Amino acid sequence: MLTAVVGINWGDEGKGRMVDLLSSEYDIIIRYQGGNNAGHTVVNDLGKFILNLLPSGIIRSGKVNVMGPGMVIDVEHLVHEVRSLTERGLSITPERLKISDKAAICMPYHKMLDVLEEDRLADKKFGSTRRGIAPVYADKYMKKVIRTGDLLFPDTLRQKVYGLVEWKNITIRGYGRSDISADEIYEWLIKYGMPFVPFICDTTAYLNKSVEEGRSVLFEAQLGALRDIDFGIYPYTTSSSAIAAYAPIGAGVPARRTEKVIGIMKAYSSCVGEGPFVCEYFGPEGDALREAGSEYGAATGRPRRVGAFDAVASRYGVMVQGATELALTKLDTLSGMKRLAVCTAYDINGELTTDFPADERLNIAKPVYKYFEGFSGDISGCRTFGELPQAARDYVRFIEKEVGCRLSYISVGADREAYIKL
Repeated sequence: MLTAVVGINWGDEGKGRMVDLLSSEYDIIIRYQGGNNAGHTVVNDLGKFILNLLPSGIIRSGKVNVMGPGMVIDVEHLVHEVRSLTERGLSITPERLKISDKAAICMPYHKMLDVLEEDRLADKKFGSTRRGIAPVYADKYMKKVIRTGDLLFPDTLRQKVYGLVEWKNITIRGYGRSDISADEIYEWLIKYGMPFVPFICDTTAYLNKSVEEGRSVLFEAQLGALRDIDFGIYPYTTSSSAIAAYAPIGAGVPARRTEKVIGIMKAYSSCVGEGPFVCEYFGPEGDALREAGSEYGAATGRPRRVGAFDAVASRYGVMVQGATELALTKLDTLSGMKRLAVCTAYDINGELTTDFPADERLNIAKPVYKYFEGFSGDISGCRTFGELPQAARDYVRFIEKEVGCRLSYISVGADREAYIKL
């Protein structure tokens, strides 16, 4: 079985929580795109973990985790992330973690250029995490990156680094900055990259053999459909494809086909970063929801924008992800709210549409809401749908009907076992 866990909305839907839960049923867990520009939060009996690069399955013992060729890896960040987990007693060995030899390395100059460009854009900025993700993906498609596999060939590595730094300094001078040192970049790469040499391998060969032997695979996406480079709210997107159809490619097994796609969406909307966000709450209403859901970026700590559940955006996310089933997370966050809203359509210059316009029309779209009675009480102990308050059941079933895809899971708390299987 090859299954993808993907985001239906703007990211931060709770994919890490669901991957941690579902990983018990799979042999191999693979991150297939993105870098350390987003965080996946996992809470289980071992504690709370925030992962930026490592697949969320790394927390569960006995599972093989793979960082695929579609990723961009800041090896300095990875060193610290691995160290943090090992200090908490987790074993991270080449048997448990495999890094594709085709993944690009996010270099210090990529982070530098990300910051310089966001500062240049000022109030027109894209909302970058300033971690170098867009610059390294841009360089990847210009065929000007160091890949993890280059670390296996130290005789030619220095020459490659020096050639890239010479080229990159042309751009850096354009920002009015002094040249960076090729020696310093090379030393950085040796210091932080070489510790991972035992983990680097041809993951394509490993995964194809594993699938042929009947081992099951879980693909883990970063961010969501509305941040996808092709189908998202461009240019306020990430720089890679978060779509399930890309999972086998980004994972390193392009000839394989994803058999099941589990789309993750929150019981309300949240969005970190810039760009149009039709259902956004402001003032006390937004502050209350943000605090109730602890809506702060796992990677950056930035306050997330929050709002009502957006069925228009979610239908679009379900469509482009090809979701076969859904998980609804953080329903417990809504407990205690007197009234719940679901956006069922957009009003664009007086015309109603239920289709998501991933273009300039989003900037003038106004939400059309249907309201529901709220519910109260602690629902974190509910393990069957019937145990939920009637108002919560009505709200969930309406969302399921509106987005047009079957709900299989409802998360009612942060703990691993705090969920309802439908």
